[in-house]
Amino acid sequence: MDKDTFVEMIKDYRVAIYLVLLITSIIVIFPHPGPSGIETNLQFGLDLDGGSWIQLEFQSAVVTFKSDMSVEQFVTDLKTKLDAEVSLVDENTLEIRKGISEEELRQVFSELDTELVSYNPGVTKATAEDVKRILENKINSLGTRDAKVYVITALNGISRYVRIEMAGVSMGEAQEIVGKQGKFEIRIHTTGNETEHVLFGDAIQSVANPSQTPPNSNNWGVSFVITQSAGEDLRQAAINSGATKSPDGHNLDMILDGKVVYSAPLSPDLAAELQAKATTNLLASTGYGEEGREQAKLLEIHLRNGALPVGVTIAGSGSVSPELGDQFKFWSVLAGIFALIAVGISVYIRYREPGIVLPMVMINASEVIILLASTVFFLQLDLATIAGLIAVLGTGIDQLVIITDEILHEGKVPSPNLYMKRLKRALGIIIASAGTVLIAMLPLAVMDLSTLRGFAMITILGVLVGVLVTRPAYGRIIMSILSK
Repeated sequence: MDKDTFVEMIKDYRVAIYLVLLITSIIVIFPHPGPSGIETNLQFGLDLDGGSWIQLEFQSAVVTFKSDMSVEQFVTDLKTKLDAEVSLVDENTLEIRKGISEEELRQVFSELDTELVSYNPGVTKATAEDVKRILENKINSLGTRDAKVYVITALNGISRYVRIEMAGVSMGEAQEIVGKQGKFEIRIHTTGNETEHVLFGDAIQSVANPSQTPPNSNNWGVSFVITQSAGEDLRQAAINSGATKSPDGHNLDMILDGKVVYSAPLSPDLAAELQAKATTNLLASTGYGEEGREQAKLLEIHLRNGALPVGVTIAGSGSVSPELGDQFKFWSVLAGIFALIAVGISVYIRYREPGIVLPMVMINASEVIILLASTVFFLQLDLATIAGLIAVLGTGIDQLVIITDEILHEGKVPSPNLYMKRLKRALGIIIASAGTVLIAMLPLAVMDLSTLRGFAMITILGVLVGVLVTRPAYGRIIMSILSK
């Protein structure tokens, strides 16, 4: 190709858009040398970076019922019977936030002269969204950037499971952060081992960072502020139990997920203050040394972001070590290179013309670069996403073959007018094929199916980039090559 033809080809808007997008993609990926080798802006999921995943099951059920009682009376009686939180979804649907089997619940409903119409383990959409928001806040408080939260919702709109993936986080740490409800409660000792409820975590207004109390003592704790009404409840409970006059016999317990994280009598100063007025400033001590510091960090996360609205149990979990993640990266790159080489060989066997094969392979490779750049902004690279990229290599070369075969229908280069007609016909075939791929992948992209979503999204992006950018550009490039 001579210089004038080359310049004319680059000036074509289709080729220009393609080149600008390719150069921009390389800048976005930004490959550069780093301490551990070549570094980029690409985000890697736990498959490639190491990390943990946990699938939690909600201890809750959504039920429908028929009752001759008033709804208000039935809900009140049911709360008392179950000793659980019961939320009215609509006039005949309840969300029962407690792990209870259908048989047990049917027996309770029978005792209340009410018919249990349907029973579905899980939570409503609104509760699931609250769970997702709280979990994301807790993960963000940990400083984990590469984390994903998927609420798995059935066709009836009820969510039974939530899956959390955290790259670069150990299994133990993941279970401490997201594997528990995070329910915080303060209770005060009355007589003997009896305790009385004072307040729950929703009464907390603000939380300070973990600190040593007193300073430089190596004893860690978390200070927090409760609401004025909760302060009045604390004062009343302390007076009624006798803790203000005899603090040594009435410990104040701070409980997280059923485990006492702090238990100590009121200090003489706090006891005297509560006798006179309410206080809203409290401190939870978590212990000495590094263990106390770690417990303080976990307590701060739960206090700051609140408890999940329902209890959860771990239904499944797994982890990938950083070393195994590095191996997956290596083999993923190798698989991509081999796929590109295999594509080049198969195309060369078909056409036996380097002038045709080279542009096809380059367009195919550049399409992967463009897709990788797009993942920087909203998608992590995992094994399913890598599989999607390799699939795009295959489908991409198929469409380039369609264009080339259509143009060279009679084994010779057509005139410019006939060339454009054949190119339009080839692009029409490709667009129709792309439409079927989009329709097939769309359900996987919108459903909460964890890693399958990455595969579907990269496939859809590959189709769109191909139809809108790379296929038209290839048509113009091959036209300049074949004209010579």
